[in-house]
This record gives sequence, C-alpha cells and structure tokens, in this order.
Amino acid sequence: MLIKPDAIERNLIGRIISRVEETPLKILDMKKVFFSREMTEQFYGEHKEEEFYNRLINYMADKNVVALKLEGLDAIKILRRLVGATDPKKAEKNTIRADFGLGTPQNSVHASDSEKSAKREIDFFFGEKN
Repeated sequence: MLIKPDAIERNLIGRIISRVEETPLKILDMKKVFFSREMTEQFYGEHKEEEFYNRLINYMADKNVVALKLEGLDAIKILRRLVGATDPKKAEKNTIRADFGLGTPQNSVHASDSEKSAKREIDFFFGEKN
C-alpha cells in the first residue's frame, strides 16, 4: 500500500495508518520514500498505454510517498475493501478514498490489486536493493 502525496501534504498519514490498524492486517514494514520520476515511471510502467498514465506520473513523481508492507489472510481483499473504488466519488462510504480522496489520481492511497502486483510492489519498495 502507498500513501500518496495528496494525503501526505494534508497530514493524513496517521489517520490512514489507523484505518489499516483497525483491520486484521499487520503492518510488517513502513517507510517514507522520495518517489523520483524514474521510480514512478518504473512502478507504474504497466499502465504506460493507459490514457491516465501521464497525469498519474506528473502527480506522483518527485514527491514523497509512504510505503506499507502488509500481511494477513485475504490481505488484498481486505485492503481493497478498506480503500474503496479508485474514483473517490464512486467509493463506498467510510472507505479511505471516499473519506480522504480528492479525485483521480489524488485519491490518497494506492493498493495492490492482485497477489502478483503485491509481490512486485513489495519487492520494489522493500526488496534487497532497497
């Protein structure tokens, strides 16, 4: 999970982490990272052909993010339900994006959508090279 720049700028890190801690998920590791343009393009590379890619890169690049490494039974399912739909206007009430998101891509958090993505994203932020 990533806490995005809009949430960091509005001092929401603690409130978002509290929401995670209210679930059965366990936070194994956490760190604040300066997300360089190169890192941002690499992280979101799978979306390069999408219409939202440039807007997302411009929003995320050269800013701080907070990366969380989470663990738990059905972690992806629990986390996706906690964060809500990508568009905060369409997110269910009482989800992180509904409560804190400003729009897209300023929806306050990023959450892995599959086990494959989760493994890649955890390695990206918490692997041996980091």
